[in-house]
Amino acid sequence: MKSRILTALLLFPPVIYLIGWAPAWLFLVAVLVVAELALYEYFVICRHAGLRPLPAVGYVGVAALALAQAAGLLILVNPTLAVLVCLILLALTVALFSAADLRQYLGAISSTILGITYVGLGLSCLLPLRFSDPGEGWRLTFLLFLVIWAGDICAFFGGRTLGRHLLYPRVSPKKTVEGGIAGLAGSLLVAWGFAHWFWQTANPKTVILLAAVVAVAGQLGDLAESAMKRGADLKDSGSILPGHGGLLDRIDSLLFGAPALWLAIMLKDFWR
Repeated sequence: MKSRILTALLLFPPVIYLIGWAPAWLFLVAVLVVAELALYEYFVICRHAGLRPLPAVGYVGVAALALAQAAGLLILVNPTLAVLVCLILLALTVALFSAADLRQYLGAISSTILGITYVGLGLSCLLPLRFSDPGEGWRLTFLLFLVIWAGDICAFFGGRTLGRHLLYPRVSPKKTVEGGIAGLAGSLLVAWGFAHWFWQTANPKTVILLAAVVAVAGQLGDLAESAMKRGADLKDSGSILPGHGGLLDRIDSLLFGAPALWLAIMLKDFWR
C-alpha cells in the first residue's frame, strides 16, 4: 500500500502540469511515450495468450495515430481515419510474409490491429480533447482524469470496506458491486465539485452527464483489461509502477474514458 501511494504522489505533479500548462508538443511527446510503453505491455499479454502480434507495425501504428490526431488540430481535415485504414492494410500485408504458419495469420493481424486501436486510438483522443478548444480543453481533460482517479480510489476503498457481492468474478475476482457503485458515486461527486468551483461557465448537469459517461466507460475499460490478463493467465500487465503493476493497469480506464468523452463532445449537438 505504501509503494502504491508513493508512486501515485510522484506521478501526480507531472500529470497535472501536462494537462494544465504543458505546450502541445510536450503533451504529444508524453502521449507517444505512454502509448508505446502501454503497447509493449499489451503485446506481452498477447504472447502469453498464444498470439503472435506484429510489434513493428504496432509501434509505428500508435505513433502514426497520435501524430494524425495532432495534425488534425492544424489542418481542416483530420487524417486519423485515413491513417487507421492504411495501418489495417499494412498489418494484413506484413502478416502475409511474417507468419510462418498461416494458422497464425488471423491472430497476428487481429491482435496487432486491436492493439493499435485500443491503445493508440484511445490515448490519441487526449490530443483533440485538450487542444481543440483552447479555452475549455484543459477543463475537459482535467474532468476526465479527476473522474477516473476518483472512481478508482472510491471503488478500491469502497470495495474493501463495503464489498459483499462480486461484480464479475469470471473476469475480476476482487471487484464488487458495492465498489463499482462507490466508484461511480465518487466520480459524480468530484465532477460536481469541479463544476462548482473550477468550471462555473459550464452547465453543471452537462458536466455531471459527461462524468457519468466517463465513469461507466472507465469501469468497463478496467474489466476489459482484466479479461485480457485473465485470458493470458497474468496478474499484472507489467511491473513498471511499484504498487500498481504495469502502465496498462493504470491507464485501462483512460483508454475507454478518453474516447468515450471525445465521442460525447462530438455528438453534443445531438444529445442537447
